[in-house]
Amino acid sequence: MNNTKSFDISKQSVWRAYELVKANKGSHGIDGQSIEDFEKDLKKNLYKIWNRMSAGTYFPPAVRGCEIDKRDGTKRLLGIPTVSDRIAQAVVKLYLEPITDPEFHDDSFGYRPKKSALQAVGLCKTRCHEYDWVLDLDIKGFFDNLDHDLVMRAVKKHTEESWVLLYIERWLKASMQLPDGTLVQRTKGTPQGGVISPLLANIFLHHAFDDWFEKRFPKLKFERYADDIVVHCQTHKETQFVKHTIRERLELCKLELHPLKTKIIYCSDVFRDRSKFYMAKNPPAVSFDFLGFTFRRRSVKGPSGKIFDGFVPAISKEARKEIQETIRSWYFTHKTEKELEDLSKMFNPVLRGWIQYYGAFGRNELKFMNHQMNLILQRWAQRKYKPLHRKSAKAYQWLLRIMQEKPNLFATWKTFHGVGR
Repeated sequence: MNNTKSFDISKQSVWRAYELVKANKGSHGIDGQSIEDFEKDLKKNLYKIWNRMSAGTYFPPAVRGCEIDKRDGTKRLLGIPTVSDRIAQAVVKLYLEPITDPEFHDDSFGYRPKKSALQAVGLCKTRCHEYDWVLDLDIKGFFDNLDHDLVMRAVKKHTEESWVLLYIERWLKASMQLPDGTLVQRTKGTPQGGVISPLLANIFLHHAFDDWFEKRFPKLKFERYADDIVVHCQTHKETQFVKHTIRERLELCKLELHPLKTKIIYCSDVFRDRSKFYMAKNPPAVSFDFLGFTFRRRSVKGPSGKIFDGFVPAISKEARKEIQETIRSWYFTHKTEKELEDLSKMFNPVLRGWIQYYGAFGRNELKFMNHQMNLILQRWAQRKYKPLHRKSAKAYQWLLRIMQEKPNLFATWKTFHGVGR
């Protein structure tokens, strides 16, 4: 240990933290400094972080409040740290994550190494066949309402390292600059947008929910991705009891279940008929959304090729609408200076990402992407080539010919073989 410093933090860990932040990119904080600006004097800036963290004199600046639109039409307030602060947070994350992650529950999937949202969706699909009922939990304002003392108690169950505890506590209490410039002090919550926030959320919910639930209901199962939680139950009565018990548990942890967004769902399929609930005073829901997918009764093909009704996931209406709006925002019908190959290089990475994620379950539900892309490409061709101007049928034939000649040019063509008109 360096005797001139209060804490033994290696310069190598600061460098690794910088590489992590650079790879994740991200926006600027309240100082307006981008990662490129930070790199103009990289050695000096990294030394400053290491020196202050090692001396115990690092104090995080306020985070920049930034509003983004949520799928339900409301706003979510993010807290964006400065580049330097993200690197400092990453130093703590790199220390703490290898200690905590092996202790986390197997059915916790969010923001963890070697875990993914698709794994959570796949496991949820399997368990919807094994259990008749689902409890779709929504914790009201989870990140904004985390109790600081309870978070620190949870973290202390995993480490006693004084510098880690010191800086986590400082980050929890760091102020936020709102979009209108107002500076507010935070007495609860951890800002969404911080490097350390997802790990703190997982640590907190590991103790507040995962570990507790497994002990309280050893025969039941759940999937959790950050604060998005699905619980599987056998009967309606059992689901109601579990909901009541979880509500009480969260209240002890100073959190609240959203009264309108928390739902009980019956997993209706060919073997589980929902008609018996038609005359019920409060019939249960028969679908729910989880990580961009809607689980509901729909026709599927079994291993033998036979078609039957299953309770399975496919892309949700909200995710579909988001994709359609994004494609429209590209506005490439006016990019007539570009060639088709240029357009494919520009948009294929995004198209592949959508297909890889949402196409993992119910791939045929993504044909709308191909239809929309082909329609826009047809209009682009009509603008670019004079012989096709105002001749939609001729432009469509031109596009069909290109599809046949270059079937892999666009990710949607490769996936859906050009079908989509």
